[in-house]
Amino acid sequence: MSITSTSGLMSNYSRLSDHRSSTDEENEKDMHLRLQSDVEAGESQIRRTVAADKKPSRWIDGRTVSDAIIGLSDGMTVPFALTAGLSALGDTKVVVFGGMAELIAGAISMGLGGYLGAKSEEESYKATLKETETQTMTDPASVSTTIEEIFEPYELPAELVSQLTSHLSASPMLPSFLMNFHHTLPEPSGSRAVICALTIALGYFIGGFVPLLPYFFVGPHDAFVALRWSIATMAVALFLFGYGKTCFVSGWRGRRNVRKGVIGGFQMVLVGGVAAGSAMGLVKAFQLLANGHEHAKHD
Repeated sequence: MSITSTSGLMSNYSRLSDHRSSTDEENEKDMHLRLQSDVEAGESQIRRTVAADKKPSRWIDGRTVSDAIIGLSDGMTVPFALTAGLSALGDTKVVVFGGMAELIAGAISMGLGGYLGAKSEEESYKATLKETETQTMTDPASVSTTIEEIFEPYELPAELVSQLTSHLSASPMLPSFLMNFHHTLPEPSGSRAVICALTIALGYFIGGFVPLLPYFFVGPHDAFVALRWSIATMAVALFLFGYGKTCFVSGWRGRRNVRKGVIGGFQMVLVGGVAAGSAMGLVKAFQLLANGHEHAKHD
């Protein structure tokens, strides 16, 4: 083989190596650009998530629905049991006055409980947020570890997680990110406590006023007649409430969801029936004890 041909082969080999080297550089640049775009997309998604949490929803807040369910559930069982128990005395006025007094006192008590609970939730959020802000300033190493742990279940590339961690560590949205994705605590609104108190109290009053309605349309000594109408009214109301409460969570369509709703309705009827029957039985038992003592005194 001549020197000229050898030189030609070497030159060709050199050019091939240069070509491969330039190809690797282009691949690395493409990978870097993809990683950079992934990081930017991740940060954009985080901003949208935080903004969505702060943006008021057009629909009813799930916590407000939960408060209404709590108020209605208690209101449909406790006052119903009380009115059923007082009906054993046979005096309609006693049932109405006692039922209204329990409704007002119970609504105030339930509302105050909801208000205090929402205030405690708000104070807990503020304390956790303050602690998180302090941690981001004083212990960045542990914060970086926490960020990596948040992304760990998603099996992201290590380089992408590293870039996301570095970008988030320098972002002013870091405390909000940690509150949403690490502590999983939504920011409570300023009016949350008042809305919670009013919702629970109003739900309790409305739910408890339903079994009391028949007593306004009977005579002063027809409490047992009103009790029958109250039981029929509450059976329907409890079933509808249990059905609606269950379907609101599981869904309204489909045979399976309808079956769940029917089961939830019968469960509410059973709970209300047991409560009312127990109250009425206790009142009857107390009456028998009182009559027994009176007869013993006369003898």
